[in-house]
Amino acid sequence: MLSSKAAIRAQLLAARRLLTEPSGPGLLAVASAQAEVVAARRIALYISMGSEPQTGPLIDWLLASGREVLLPVLYADNDLGWGIAPGAADLVPGRLGLSEPPVDLGANAIATAELVICPALAVDRHGVRLGRGGGSYDRALARVPPGTPTWAVVHDSEIVDSLPADPHDQPVGAALTPTRLIQLIPGKGLS
Repeated sequence: MLSSKAAIRAQLLAARRLLTEPSGPGLLAVASAQAEVVAARRIALYISMGSEPQTGPLIDWLLASGREVLLPVLYADNDLGWGIAPGAADLVPGRLGLSEPPVDLGANAIATAELVICPALAVDRHGVRLGRGGGSYDRALARVPPGTPTWAVVHDSEIVDSLPADPHDQPVGAALTPTRLIQLIPGKGLS
């Protein structure tokens, strides 16, 4: 394992650029079969970009099935607010090329979600999630009430045995991939 988060990020991003298989249909099939997804009325999710596993089909299905989807709004300090997803045509341009909902409900809106599905570059078997390094999701996940399922979306190859962790890193309880949902053991890998 590479020792620094920056080196691991670089390696994972290089590997992602080589992926060509569509991930959206698989991610939708796996997610829609989970009891937590079926039961949740409000789900915090995100709009995937580039080589991230594709969340668009899942968002469309959730909206079509009458669920509320909270999408992030990226603030200037890299914290996240949350807004209810409108139709895809009604999203507005946000910071760093992101598409965002037009109305921001604030940073604490994530605490109202019954399920949180967040991005990651990798996740380890102990729930340590490696993001892009801005700390946005660690701050947001710290606002999620205990007991709320929290999943990181990754490609199958991005589930690893261990990742370096910092005290501020927030663990996730499962890894959602285009082929499966893997329950993790949060806390054991955090320092």
